[in-house]
Amino acid sequence: MQRDTLVFDIIQKELQRQRHGLELIASENFTSLQVMQATGCVMTNKYAEGYPGRRYYGGCEFVDQTEQLAIERLKQIFGCEYANVQPHSGAQANGALLLAILQPGDPILGLDLSMGGHLTHGSPVNFSGKIYQPHFYGVTREEGLVDYEMLEAQARKVKPKLIICGASAYSRDWDYARIRRVADEVGAFLFCDMAHPAGLIAKNLLSSPFEHCHFVTSTTHKTLRGPRGGVIMMKKDFENPFGLKDAKGNIRMMSNLIDMAVFPGTQGGPLEHVIAAKAIAFGEILSDEFTDYARQIVSNAQAMAGAFVAKGYQIISGGTENHLMLIDLRNKNITGKKAEQVLNNADITINKNMVPYDDKSAFVTSGIRVGVPAITTRGMKEEHMQFVVNAIDNVLMNADDENTIATVRKSVNEFMNSFPLYPELG
Repeated sequence: MQRDTLVFDIIQKELQRQRHGLELIASENFTSLQVMQATGCVMTNKYAEGYPGRRYYGGCEFVDQTEQLAIERLKQIFGCEYANVQPHSGAQANGALLLAILQPGDPILGLDLSMGGHLTHGSPVNFSGKIYQPHFYGVTREEGLVDYEMLEAQARKVKPKLIICGASAYSRDWDYARIRRVADEVGAFLFCDMAHPAGLIAKNLLSSPFEHCHFVTSTTHKTLRGPRGGVIMMKKDFENPFGLKDAKGNIRMMSNLIDMAVFPGTQGGPLEHVIAAKAIAFGEILSDEFTDYARQIVSNAQAMAGAFVAKGYQIISGGTENHLMLIDLRNKNITGKKAEQVLNNADITINKNMVPYDDKSAFVTSGIRVGVPAITTRGMKEEHMQFVVNAIDNVLMNADDENTIATVRKSVNEFMNSFPLYPELG
């Protein structure tokens, strides 16, 4: 078969883009070579509807082994009793979980997308806001911290069946115990979407949701540094409170409902090649090397935040405790949309992002979101964060000067040569 040079040439260009640029999107990372190799392995050829030992197809003995290994490693990482590693993404994991525990029209309470939440936490343009009745809490205007008083008041008012904590653009830790108390008061399930800080939670650098939340989901490709995918977990399995029984008349456990909501509820055959890569990534997370990596993420983020503040940038909440920061650019007289565009021209990749109480649309925004997982994977330390911030500031303060942007791009490309990415690929 003739090699598709058109596609592979584009892939090679993407490799060069990743090598030469500063990757600062908080939800992106670089997997290890072995994780990437497994993602493209022969297990992509195998259909395996069902679960290990309970498949609807023959020939699943080896994909059963890798999937079970992924499950056991994930349970070991977070000290949990139940894990499902089949969701194709974080959104798929959240969709399956809501399907398992809610009925259409049930009220849910999540962090507003414009305040740092996520589409799947009730946004009206998402399934979560279309199928269920969404309500929201936010962050305080003064400090940019989760407004727990608002959360509690909303919960008492709307009596949600589910309270969602977790965010996609929030730089501080969470008080899970406080949210659990209000969930118990109003009779709600509590669910944490820890997609962003999961790698830091895995190494006890942030509070764990497992002691207080009924359910926890995550992506596997952000701070967990694995392939693109999702997972669902529970600290302890428990009998479903809906009275649902199996064919033998036994009360079904919540794990049964979640498994059925993933398959056949929302997905068909799992991506067993990606699950094999998840198993490898989970093994890496159990290492001391990953502990050092997670600590370096926090150190780099805090060094970067300090450098931004020193240059007069307004970081929502004043700093960071995790891997990212949300920056309000209104005092710099540039929109998030333009900042994203001009930084991209300098080979610096970030994303525009709404800030709390934004006066611009989601297509323009007043802010940018910046994260350090990918550049930390490249080997950068605290002392390198000043170069990164200087480069960003130079571009944003000279956003209409093509010569300055070209100069910054050249310096970024030269700087990145000191941090090789996939040298094995030639």
